[in-house]
Amino acid sequence: MSNDHHRELRPVYPVLTKRLSLRPLTSGDIDALLAYRSAPEVCRYVPFEPMDRQVIAERLATQWATTALTDEGQALTLGVEIIETGELVGDVVLFWHSREHRGGEIGYVVNPAFGGRGYATEAAHALLRLGFEELGLHRIVARIDERNEPSARAARRLGMRQEARLVRNELFKGEWSTELDFAMLADEWPAHRTSQD
Repeated sequence: MSNDHHRELRPVYPVLTKRLSLRPLTSGDIDALLAYRSAPEVCRYVPFEPMDRQVIAERLATQWATTALTDEGQALTLGVEIIETGELVGDVVLFWHSREHRGGEIGYVVNPAFGGRGYATEAAHALLRLGFEELGLHRIVARIDERNEPSARAARRLGMRQEARLVRNELFKGEWSTELDFAMLADEWPAHRTSQD
């Protein structure tokens, strides 16, 4: 593409799925974010430590304030809200790793009180659509701790392929962690794009 250097992602908010509304996080979300991002069992297999109100407020003013992706190295974090109730149940992130290689990564975390209902899968599916269809990414990955079975199941439900199992490759919060690497390519996306409708 000749206009490749102009590639960027500026979603129209909210991004709607069947049950969910994805939107930028605001200071009004602090209590809902605290409910799960402060919980040790939520943080056990994800790359952040339990957060307190101050850390969350700082993130809302900095990293989480991003509403568009304009260059590689940036990340877009969106709150996941249930349309019917207006409850914030989790958040998802789309990383833009490489402009040249059109590579990205997704991550997702859901409040365990709302777990088991497919919200992570539904919200992550919307991110894949944004990444492939609006940002024009070629490849999107998800890197998951093998012990985090619900997260791995979500990646598989999305249609992502498990490409690697990196055995005890990182010392993660005091113990060796085995990482599962999942991926999807742009030309694989059309087969999965209606899977959550």
